[in-house]
Amino acid sequence: MKIEVIKGDITKIQADAIVNAANSSLLGGGGVDGAIHRAGGPQILEERRVIRNRQGKCNTGEAVVTTAGNLPSKYVIHTVGPVWNNDKEKSTELLSNCYKNSLKLAENLDIRIIAFPNISTGIYRFPKELAGEIAVNEIRRFQSDTIKKVIFVCFDEENEKIYKQLLNSSF
Repeated sequence: MKIEVIKGDITKIQADAIVNAANSSLLGGGGVDGAIHRAGGPQILEERRVIRNRQGKCNTGEAVVTTAGNLPSKYVIHTVGPVWNNDKEKSTELLSNCYKNSLKLAENLDIRIIAFPNISTGIYRFPKELAGEIAVNEIRRFQSDTIKKVIFVCFDEENEKIYKQLLNSSF
């Protein structure tokens, strides 16, 4: 699997699927979630309402999928990242699950290219370095015949630098 790091807007990425850092209500929020809803249009929120009505909330670490509305991708995989609460062990496991469950969903959908934001590093205050290590490790561990490329779309220069260093240092 090829791994790429860019600084940019995930709503403009050409990929089969983009991952959304959603909240457990699935009803939209700020940050990446808000940007995806603004760019993707009302269809995404409508599909999330259907999912919510069927299963209730989406638990932290889990993932669900919708179409991408007006976005240049086919799907949006919505995953709920953990809020950092200084419980490193539990938070690490939950964030790891975000990546694993998103990748499993992508594989089931025959996704070739998937783009991830920096899950939980914004208002959820997950330490950026630790979040980057978890993300890179989970992507590297995941074995797939389907997924050919993972793009980390960083929203700021600090995350971009962290992810590039992590990818370069582990070769």
